[in-house]
Order: sequence, then structure tokens, then C-alpha cells
Amino acid sequence: MRRRRSRDFEVFSMSFLDTICCAFGAVILLFVLSKFGEPEALEKSREELRGRVLALQKELEEIRGATTILNRDLPSREQQLSEERLKLARLRGDLSSVLGRYKASAQDAEVSNKLEGQLVAAQQQLTEDMKKVLGSDYRRAPQDAVAGLPVDSEYIIFIIDTSGSMANYAWPLMLRKMQEVLDAYPSVKGWQVMSDEGTYMFTSYRGKWLPDTPVQRKLVLDRLRDWFPFSNSSPVEGIVEAIRTYYSGDKKISLYVFGDEFTGSSIDSVVRTVDSINREDRTGERRVRIHALGFPVRPDAPQFTSIRFSTLMRVLCARNGGTFVGLNEPGGYR
Repeated sequence: MRRRRSRDFEVFSMSFLDTICCAFGAVILLFVLSKFGEPEALEKSREELRGRVLALQKELEEIRGATTILNRDLPSREQQLSEERLKLARLRGDLSSVLGRYKASAQDAEVSNKLEGQLVAAQQQLTEDMKKVLGSDYRRAPQDAVAGLPVDSEYIIFIIDTSGSMANYAWPLMLRKMQEVLDAYPSVKGWQVMSDEGTYMFTSYRGKWLPDTPVQRKLVLDRLRDWFPFSNSSPVEGIVEAIRTYYSGDKKISLYVFGDEFTGSSIDSVVRTVDSINREDRTGERRVRIHALGFPVRPDAPQFTSIRFSTLMRVLCARNGGTFVGLNEPGGYR
């Protein structure tokens, strides 16, 4: 019997083709979906990168601008640094010179100070003994004065007019009188130097007393040769600063005002101001004494402000237990 032939197997049937088509369709759909979202993400990334680039460019421009300014200022800074180094070298040289002089004179100064202290102590003791013997009739000897100015104070303050008229025409004479006043006080417990504006010669000693040593006296006189702080030719600021800062009930203090002119608006207002702070005690004495030296001005210069200074200081000295001395030494002019 003849075997029946089996049916031929179809590899690419319709079902298989449907499956393959669906798979390809899915792949194509995924590809389309992924490409559809990509442009928006890329555009966002481009914007962010563009912003960062612009920010970096702006920062770069700022850095370039700062660099240009620094390069422009660098030569002047280098020159300033060179000048400061030169000043420092000079100051070091001056310091070395001062230290050398100080070491050389320290031993002599110590001996001199000790002897002067013993002498002053002996004079003070003698004065107390004389007071006890003579009672209320005791008066200081005439030699306790220089150029008519009493020198019986334990503390002294110099208030110096540093204006142009003084600096240009009366400074050598002022230095000479300063030395004479200091010589009249062999030893004091403390002293101070300021301008008529109340500017201290040594700011580190503001509110304190300068030590009284030969070295300190020489240092003050040396510095005074070219010490010219601003001045308005009115001593009221310096007097007020001195009294308010240094007055003490247990100290005998004298102010020495050196000047040649008064350019303030009112003599009466200055007198009232000084009266208000340098008040009288129960015995009628003022807190501090005020002495003054009036220096001459050039003969060809206006005399009005010089006369006002003399008038002001005569009144202040008379009201505050002091003495005014008017100088007339043409040899003091430069």
C-alpha cells in the first residue's frame, strides 16, 4: 500500500510574519519616541553651557581689568615701598645714634639726676623750715623767678604757638627762652609740651607726664627745632587741654604760654572759658598758674594781632596767678 505523503511545512507563515512586523514596529516606535525628546534636552544643555561660558567670559574680563589696574599701580607702589624702606633705614640710623648717645651719657645722667634730686630736696626742706620760723611773713626769694616769672611749681606745661609767624621769625628766640625756663627749674616732678591747639609733642605721653632727665630735655629741644603742627594762633585750646587733663589738687602746676599773635574772635570769650575751668578754691587761688611770654613780630608786619595777644595774656596771667612778659629782641628774627 502506498504511504501517504506528509504535508509540506511552511516556514514563513502568516503568524510568524505578524510577530516579526509587530516587533519591528515596536522597535521603530521606541526609536521615534527617544528621538522626539532628545532635541529639547540638547537645547536645554546648550543654554546652560552658553550661560556658563558667558559667566566665565565676564569673570575673565573682570580679572583682566583688575590685572590692568594692578599693573598700572605697581610702579607707584614700588616707588612708595622704596621710599618707606629709605625712611626706615634713616630712622634706624637715627635710633642707633640716639642709643649711642644715651648709653654714653646714661651714667653721667644718673649721677647728675641724683645730685639734682638731693639739691631740690634740701631746698624744699629749707623752705619748709623757713616757713615754720617766719610764719605768714614768709615770701619766696627773688631768685625763685626767671625773667619775672615765678618758678615755684613742681610740674610745668609748655603751650607753644607753632604758627607760621612764630616759626619763620621768632623760633630761635623761642628756643632760647625755652632753654632759660628749663634752666630755672633744675628738677621737676613732671613736665609736658604741647602746641597752642593742644597737640602733644609726644602722643605716647598724652595724659601722662614726661620724665625729667637731661636726655629727655635734650630730646625735646632737638625735636622742637622742626616741630610745627597746625596752629590757629589762639592758645585757648592748649590751655583748656592742659588744665582739664593734668589738674590735680595735690600738684603745683604752672602753664607757660609762648606766642606772638591772637587771631580769635573774642578776648572776653577766652577769659570766660579759662575762668570756667581754672576755678578758684576756698583760699582764692586758681587750680594752675598761667604765665606767658609774648614774642615780637616783624616790624613791617601788622601789629594788631600781636597787641591782642598781649592784651589777652596780660588779663589771663593777672587772673590766674601768673606773670606776662613781653619780649622785644630783634636779634631773634631769622
